[in-house]
Amino acid sequence: SRLAALRRRCDTAGRRLSGPGVAAEGRALRAVLYAFHSKMLRHRPYLGLQQVEQCLKRLWKMNLVGCLGTLVELIPKKDTSEAHAECLVPSQPMLETVALKVLGGCKLILRLLDCCSKTFLLSIKHLCLKEFILLNTVASGLLSRLWFVIQYRCILQTLMSLYDVLSITLHLVSETQKMPYIKGFTFPSDIRNFLGVDRSSEVKKEEAKILKTKKSTSWLKKLFPTMPEAVSEVGKKRNFVTCTSAVTNRTIPCPVDIGETVL
Repeated sequence: SRLAALRRRCDTAGRRLSGPGVAAEGRALRAVLYAFHSKMLRHRPYLGLQQVEQCLKRLWKMNLVGCLGTLVELIPKKDTSEAHAECLVPSQPMLETVALKVLGGCKLILRLLDCCSKTFLLSIKHLCLKEFILLNTVASGLLSRLWFVIQYRCILQTLMSLYDVLSITLHLVSETQKMPYIKGFTFPSDIRNFLGVDRSSEVKKEEAKILKTKKSTSWLKKLFPTMPEAVSEVGKKRNFVTCTSAVTNRTIPCPVDIGETVL
């Protein structure tokens, strides 16, 4: 039934919003911002990373996961098979509150995607100019993961499918007993028209724009020129011994290029 479908969609959205991957990427982003705060405060990709972190912070402060969990607790676990059987359903104020938060979360994720794509293009541009190579390399990798962890086909698509079921349930409940809680706002029947963009076409445009800037192999070859195999093997052994001794002595200046585990 619709209540069972609503329960499944809420559970799926809650798991994806509170997944370990999303939390890990957020912690990594905050660690990068903290490490480069004193030196890169006026750098444009750094400012873009701050906007991405602000969107993530606002999405977390919405407490959408807790709101979905409360709604799941109000949905009865046992579904009645009879057509005219009575059953408990969430109230209209509760459904309206969750629907409003889902709409706000979708809008906020769209803003997050926009910030990720713009900052990614800025970091690639500065990498091509050989400026702040360490920060922009880390930023491009982090933003690409954020873009594909929190993009429309994952969390955004899940929230959109959740709103479709939620909108139908809200309409049926309001017809049974009208108890409007949010006044002055009409809940859209189609969330895609409310968002105002087709995310599939937008993402394809952004990918085409990224590919037009420069091929990744061109600037990677400029930054890291190829070496003969014999020289590279010697370099690998030498670098391995140097890195091992440096890690043992803990005398590496900060920031370092070899990477560091973020707890």
